[in-house]
Amino acid sequence: MKTHKVTHQSSLPSNTRNKLVLRRSRKRFNPRIFIERTIETTAIISLLLTGFSGVGAMACWGLEIIETNNPNIIISGWEQQKNICLGAMLVNFSVFLGSSLVGASFSIKRDKF
Repeated sequence: MKTHKVTHQSSLPSNTRNKLVLRRSRKRFNPRIFIERTIETTAIISLLLTGFSGVGAMACWGLEIIETNNPNIIISGWEQQKNICLGAMLVNFSVFLGSSLVGASFSIKRDKF
């Protein structure tokens, strides 16, 4: 972000010559930078959530193998949990692809390819 320096003459009485006082103004809000950072953050978070959902789905497949090999152990609810994790993986990966595509199109517009 750009900051603009503003110079003012000091209105305080002084024995020396007038001194210039440098003041920094507030940083301006740039919506383009905000959108780019939001897209980048969305892509990173969705990729992380995809990985965590994949670990959850693999754990449910492990429960499936345990239940298949040992009929004495009954574990309930893993089928639904596995489907939830796989659905979350699909949704998060599609969010990652979408945000990456939108971010790439913004950078192409900015670089004027």
